[in-house]
Amino acid sequence: MPSSVEALFQPITFQHGPEWKNRFMLAPLTNQQSHPNGLLSDDEFRWLTMRAQGGFGLTMTCAAHVAAQGQGFPGQLGIFADDHIPGLARLAAEIRANGSVSSVQLHHAGNRSPKELVGEPLCPSDDAETGARAFTAEEVQGLVESFAAAAVRAEKAGFDGVEIHGAHGYVIAQFLSPELNRRTDSYGGSVENRARLLFEIIDAIRGCTRPDFQLGLRLSPERFGLKLAEIVEVTQEVLRQGRIDFLDMSLWDVAKEPVEEAFKGRKLAAYFAELERGAVRLGAAGKIMNGAQAAELLAGGYDYAVIGRAAILHHDFPERVRRDPGFEPIARPVSRGHLEAEGLSPAFVDYMGNWPGFVEAA
Repeated sequence: MPSSVEALFQPITFQHGPEWKNRFMLAPLTNQQSHPNGLLSDDEFRWLTMRAQGGFGLTMTCAAHVAAQGQGFPGQLGIFADDHIPGLARLAAEIRANGSVSSVQLHHAGNRSPKELVGEPLCPSDDAETGARAFTAEEVQGLVESFAAAAVRAEKAGFDGVEIHGAHGYVIAQFLSPELNRRTDSYGGSVENRARLLFEIIDAIRGCTRPDFQLGLRLSPERFGLKLAEIVEVTQEVLRQGRIDFLDMSLWDVAKEPVEEAFKGRKLAAYFAELERGAVRLGAAGKIMNGAQAAELLAGGYDYAVIGRAAILHHDFPERVRRDPGFEPIARPVSRGHLEAEGLSPAFVDYMGNWPGFVEAA
């Protein structure tokens, strides 16, 4: 095995929680295959446990909403009620039995919550485009508490940790956005104020979970009104404080340059690899489709690779790369039958049909 790819199969340790056996993390992937009330479905169980069996060091759930009013899409996994704990416990136990570390991604969609699912969406500020209204000050505190309560549920269910979803224009990213967040209280205005919610959620989860509970954070640096320089600043402060164990940067493409003209000339990924991060581990997602690309990410200063599309195509992507460092995923578009054999439910396959060129036309 080439030494560059071999590095992907070295264990990785953290300040809190168990080590991962390798440098592959399953991306938190939207799939719309849980029950309408947020309860874990057999389809979701099969999809995730097959990835644990397939060799991922960390098996991450899809985004699980921490409040009923924060649901982002139909068929979303929930973690906003104690009724969700038994199904999650079954999942956590099976992930562990297959030698993978388990984590729930904690999510609130904010103004991206469909009205037909939640009634009135909430946002940092009133938003005419989506019809969302601003969180009151009390509701912001309730939002912090809902993330903390969800982390406690994940802990009770036997998960090794959670990841805070601060990316992709959902509620935390909405607070970070100077376009969407026009508040005049302590959660609006300066970058420090707009990031306050994020830091309060981190502190709340750390304060109510056991010392060895693993805490990650997903951020994205572009789109949805975000400014790269501000996200770099916030990220550096998160890393300086060292309260999280791993940072998961969602870059859309780990080889791309920034969209902002002032920052072009180098890879977007480089702006985060160069930050002082202490003991926090750094990973990235974005069109990593083979072992060479994952190894290149590590060579560029990252600690692990986050795998999405390739994990959908092959439940055992890490194991395939281990056996054959030159392994390439099946060419797309792929058949429905291939995806169903890889653990995707019909509903998940239908959802993947929205991705151009991914699923063969019926």
